[in-house]
Amino acid sequence: MNDSRRVEIEYCTQCRWLPRAAWLAQELLTTFETELTELALKPGKGGVFVVRVGDEVVWDRREQGFPEPTTVKQAVRDRMAPGKSLGHSDRAAQE
Repeated sequence: MNDSRRVEIEYCTQCRWLPRAAWLAQELLTTFETELTELALKPGKGGVFVVRVGDEVVWDRREQGFPEPTTVKQAVRDRMAPGKSLGHSDRAAQE
């Protein structure tokens, strides 16, 4: 089931990345409180830190490094709510 309003953050438990994943989850829940249907934290292993919207990977630490919240918000917004303004996050990206 590809629910494009569901976000999943898979994080490495061995690396103790739960606090980072939880913080990013909080940022996304605050920004997309009316657009999201679900936000899941998925424990993983082997250095994984991946953000998915539905079934689509929008951020993978192995390829892109650790994300800034603004970058992930923009990637999520582009797939879930393309017309939504991110306010200062959008302005910061344009500078």
